[in-house]
Amino acid sequence: MNDDHQRHIVFLDRDTMPDAVTVRAPDFPHTMDTYDRTAPDDVAARCKDADIVITNKVPLRADALAQIKNLKMVAVAATGTDNVDLKVCAERGVVVSNIRAYAMATVPEHTMGLMLSLSRSLRPYHNSVTAGRWKEAGQFCYFDYPVFNLEGKVLGIIGDGVLGKAVAKRAEAFGMEVRFSAYKGAKGMGPLYTPFEKILAESDVITLHCPLMDGTRNLLSDAEFDQMTKKPLIINTARGGLVDEVALVKALKQGKISGAGFDVVTTEPIPDDHPFLSIMDRPDFILTPHVAWAGIEAIQGLADQLIDNIDAYVAGAPRNVVTP
Repeated sequence: MNDDHQRHIVFLDRDTMPDAVTVRAPDFPHTMDTYDRTAPDDVAARCKDADIVITNKVPLRADALAQIKNLKMVAVAATGTDNVDLKVCAERGVVVSNIRAYAMATVPEHTMGLMLSLSRSLRPYHNSVTAGRWKEAGQFCYFDYPVFNLEGKVLGIIGDGVLGKAVAKRAEAFGMEVRFSAYKGAKGMGPLYTPFEKILAESDVITLHCPLMDGTRNLLSDAEFDQMTKKPLIINTARGGLVDEVALVKALKQGKISGAGFDVVTTEPIPDDHPFLSIMDRPDFILTPHVAWAGIEAIQGLADQLIDNIDAYVAGAPRNVVTP
């Protein structure tokens, strides 16, 4: 691949990075078309002459891929690749590379922020002060919402990759007892893993840091919420679809869990009929718009790694290659 051929690159969704982030030019002869965002129906037309396609969240499905005749590489500007038909790419010899280990601070910090906000009832207390409740209370404080420490609590982490381990490190600094879970139904995971059912029954907080795949879709649903005898907080900064969202709303309303902090939903942006919209005013629920990854330092690192991946491929040494 190390030649002087001028390659054509198409970046489908530059708006998934803030303007403050610099996306440097690749280190080889090229042309580049950059779009702020791209609708799925426009993918084939915009990419028809592309050698390399950059996408963060825009889907690259079989029908569109079939029309991109010169495609040699898909550079995913994210870790997750569920928006790319990896099987079709593999069959055509198209290299797919993703971003790795770039969010080792920003996602864990957001995760801990959600835990702290829920455990200290920060959001409802702030809102109540804004509404005049402190003045009405007539004393130096009031106790309208629960407050509890993270110290001494059991944290169940589902997913033991770099992000899960980074969350564990921070949680241990808070004095939490950290347990890593095997996936539902997993066998022979060894003594360092706590069985999934024990995580459900014994955790004060459960946080998800695993990929979305057939074995993890709706990992937490009605049956799992029924097993949560300690009424834990549920944190999801990983992927929408890991939690059955209808079941989550039901569990929260029925008091089977103490609260939930989510940064992701199954369909993004959140649709008008999403079940979470019915609980947005609850003091025990927080939803942020998929920004756990969005620390400016992390996104700049992502952008640099994105171009590094493209340069490496063209130099004949592809890296961060994803296989189906």
